[in-house]
Amino acid sequence: MHTDWLFRRIDSIQLILFRIFFGVLITLECWGALLTGWVTDTFVNTRFTFTFIGFEWTQFLLGNTMYALFFLLGLTGIGIAMGYYYRINTLLFSLGWSLAYFMQKSHYNNHYYLLMLISWFMVFMPANRSLSMDVKHRRANESSHMLSWHRYLFIAQLFIVYTFAAISKLYPGWYTGQYLHLRLSISAAWFQEHLSWHRFSSLLETENFAFAISWLGIAFDFLVIPFLLWKPTRNITFVVTLLFHLFNSITLHIGIFPYFALALSIFCFPPHFIRRLFLPTSSYDTPENVIKTTHRQKKHITTMLCFYLLWQTYLPLRHWLIPGDVLWTEEGHRLSWRMMLRSKSGNIFFYVVNKSTGTKEVVSLNNYLTAHQRQSVSVLPDVIWQFAQKLKEEYRQQGQDIAVYVHSTISINGSLYYPFIDPEIDLASVKWKYFSHQPWILDRPVDLYKKRNNMY
Repeated sequence: MHTDWLFRRIDSIQLILFRIFFGVLITLECWGALLTGWVTDTFVNTRFTFTFIGFEWTQFLLGNTMYALFFLLGLTGIGIAMGYYYRINTLLFSLGWSLAYFMQKSHYNNHYYLLMLISWFMVFMPANRSLSMDVKHRRANESSHMLSWHRYLFIAQLFIVYTFAAISKLYPGWYTGQYLHLRLSISAAWFQEHLSWHRFSSLLETENFAFAISWLGIAFDFLVIPFLLWKPTRNITFVVTLLFHLFNSITLHIGIFPYFALALSIFCFPPHFIRRLFLPTSSYDTPENVIKTTHRQKKHITTMLCFYLLWQTYLPLRHWLIPGDVLWTEEGHRLSWRMMLRSKSGNIFFYVVNKSTGTKEVVSLNNYLTAHQRQSVSVLPDVIWQFAQKLKEEYRQQGQDIAVYVHSTISINGSLYYPFIDPEIDLASVKWKYFSHQPWILDRPVDLYKKRNNMY
């Protein structure tokens, strides 16, 4: 059968080590979110969150419950790293993290999304059959084997992430260095203020440095996975990968993602190399009696893998099926590996009009939203629409039938401010179009890129 290569038994050392890295990193992520106040700002000190549309039902968890949730998620990470009740802990983490992920999008981040996907991978992986408490206490049979598709699924996911990240960077705001110039200038100010790294700060602030790093970023994303898989370039590529992710961690402050990506990169090396590197005194015994997967099982697994990878390919491409520039409209931006592409700022005013009396009232956003939510509602169309719906519901409970109008302008990568939302449309009365363009988003200015490119 032409898919038999997916079901060959191979050394599971990569999966076992990744389980340990994965568990440690998610513990750091979840407990770090508690210690830094991220959970407080996002889920506790707020009246509501802007959920992914359709997940409004999650709002009952807001408040101190989220402290307990993130503490427990951190505990599951310890359990996963130790291989202690592995299946239960991976399932609990995947459910809890997915719930928290879909509960809010003001802090949308691609590495939260990747963490969610990988956690669900781990639910179905035999990652507790070696170096685990489950084996020690005989809750799992000890084995040093896994199937080839377990390894290749991680590699395929990494290839999709990096490739679409590279493709999305092929627009003027990135390859001219302007976005990174803005972002690195902010980092430079931080280093100047907190660490007095004057020379490093001066380097980060230069346009030429931002231009060079922008193109290096494109090249890195396109080439990193093929070069890690190819033996002649593997070692030097890993060194470059290490330096690249450490640089991003230091200058851009993007959480665990650099270390998570480094942990995932071990799947690009041959299993025997990883075993020799991390467990030099151990050995892998090729099984004499291979238990073959049935034809029916192979067919079902192959079908599911193909469907998943096709879906992961569709999501980053879907914005081409929606009219308008995704950089402007945001339609098709999420779940698409469009990572750190642009900086947006906006000015927005919401007007509530009582349909019975004609009374017009300007909404004070401070009465409803946190500082970060106000930033999101000023630039993200779906958040703008959701807030209009919240206003409609709140006034309805007071016995008023209202219309909601918006005056909005946005700037991308330091450009001039341009009108964004049609001020004549009552957003309280329009329905959200899940798979098409929202007609109340104004067209992108023709000269947006030109004016932005002349900003410096």
